[in-house]
Amino acid sequence: MVKKDKVSETPATAFLRQHGVAFTEHPYEYLEHGGAQHSAQVLGMDPFAVVKTLIMQDQDAKPLVVLMHGNRKVSTKNLARQVGLKSIEPCAPDVANRHSGYLVGGTSPFATRRAMPVYIEETILTLPRICINGGRRGYLVGIAPQVCMQLLNAQAVNCALAE
Repeated sequence: MVKKDKVSETPATAFLRQHGVAFTEHPYEYLEHGGAQHSAQVLGMDPFAVVKTLIMQDQDAKPLVVLMHGNRKVSTKNLARQVGLKSIEPCAPDVANRHSGYLVGGTSPFATRRAMPVYIEETILTLPRICINGGRRGYLVGIAPQVCMQLLNAQAVNCALAE
């Protein structure tokens, strides 16, 4: 079920407005463990264009952000190899919450509590528009994918696996 009400400002939307980024708002009924596939389905979007924000960590427990298609998984082995790390693994939800300042399921790559390197699956950059979390569970924002490169200084990587 799609919510029609206006969503209050989040650190992520404040960050986007501050940088003059035009975005569309897409609130929806959040489902625990529904993920990007659920949000794409209820909003009538292609899950390939719904981008999930994943907080991961390297072998030294240093956090990093990975932006991935909603219907793909991250090959942590390929990612680690491409960025010169020994290993990468997902953070535990409580650790991810601490690093990002957002609750898992509502993690946005914009205005995170802690500055972290951002890696974006390169095929995301071929899309005209993406929907990405706006900083709250049940809330996506539509933007041009190049915004992630410009504002997050993201590095393009090739680490997608079919889900």
